[in-house]
Amino acid sequence: MLKARDLFDFPESLPFDQVFSAELAPWQWVSLIAEALKAFPFESLRGEIPSGLHVEGQVFIHPSVKLPSFGSITGPAYIGAGCELRPGVYIRGFVIAGANCVLGNSCEFKNCLLLDDVQVPHFSYVGDSVLGNKVHLAAGVTCSNLRLDQSEVPVQLPDGSRCGSGLRKLGALVGDAAEVGCNSVLNPGSILGRRSLVMPSMAFRGYLKANSIASIKEEIATAARVD
Repeated sequence: MLKARDLFDFPESLPFDQVFSAELAPWQWVSLIAEALKAFPFESLRGEIPSGLHVEGQVFIHPSVKLPSFGSITGPAYIGAGCELRPGVYIRGFVIAGANCVLGNSCEFKNCLLLDDVQVPHFSYVGDSVLGNKVHLAAGVTCSNLRLDQSEVPVQLPDGSRCGSGLRKLGALVGDAAEVGCNSVLNPGSILGRRSLVMPSMAFRGYLKANSIASIKEEIATAARVD
């Protein structure tokens, strides 16, 4: 069975290591985001919040975080040291961001875990997902989290077999240092291995092994074999 440690190294910057066990299946981490935030000792916000930035609920923002002139943050949420929040950011609750992350302009985040040095700079949606250390989502990437029939999201394992996730909403599990090109869609339950790459303008689903590339050319060839 695939383990979280196969995709992620949990960073020392985040105070939730006892919740996110490396021995769990990676999709189990999505269900633990709420538990981790529930146990966190939130305090009153410190420092100046720009007048155009709406903040409500239990929110931790490290003093070193760069805040935008406008946007919306609804807790519970944890924003770690050195992060940059850009104009129009929309944080909908149950979001954890590690150190030095970019939560970009006109991007929406909901029930997701971002480890250290994640970059989501432009026009993306990240819901019910885990993004590993140094993951980069290029402009317009969507982590789709709900099947059209709204049933349980299955996941594909490295051996090609499939199993249930137990989750009706599950986005993407993106391993450390993986990259996703502009305007690509990661379909519900997609898993990207460490240092893998999804080329631009793809609708990717399934499992992509570490150090490999998913391209439209390969997708068309696969579809031809299925037909």
